[in-house]
Amino acid sequence: MNYIWCAMIIISVIVSVINGTVDETVNSAFEGAQSAVFTVFSFAGVMCFWTGIMKIAERSGLSQKIERLLRPIISFLFPNAGAEAKKYIAMNMSANLLGMGNAATPMGIKAMTALDKENSNPLYASDNMCMLVALNTTSIQLIPATIIALRAAAGSEDPFSIILPIWISSLTAVLAAVFLAKLYFWRRKKL
Repeated sequence: MNYIWCAMIIISVIVSVINGTVDETVNSAFEGAQSAVFTVFSFAGVMCFWTGIMKIAERSGLSQKIERLLRPIISFLFPNAGAEAKKYIAMNMSANLLGMGNAATPMGIKAMTALDKENSNPLYASDNMCMLVALNTTSIQLIPATIIALRAAAGSEDPFSIILPIWISSLTAVLAAVFLAKLYFWRRKKL
């Protein structure tokens, strides 16, 4: 990937020299860098806020209540998972539901580690591990904080207008992923 970016930069500089637009290229590079820094700072503030909310939820016992609420779903999706793995899966799912992908990642890694300890064949991912990957890839987000923050940083007049389409698309993706994963697991056991 580094080679691709390096080649793109070199090609753009060469083209700007040939076209006589070096000043515009340099100005655009600085404007892009300034915009990137502004976006990152805006995004960091929102992520700090939601990570703090997750910590408060964890310490207040709200995350345990969410875990209890998600227990039937987790038992259906991860039938052979142990208690430790289910705890981390619940934390991961609740963070994803709240749109805190960065806060969900450490819990997802801990869940995957716990599922790997339970895996009888370490050369291959277990069904539970595959289901966790499918759910993390397609997670439902009730509050898409990342997208809202990016839209607000970009100057959107209504950064929250994306919520309903995200609910519809993420719910559709999750249902499709779960259905296909369960179908694959069932067919593999039949063979």
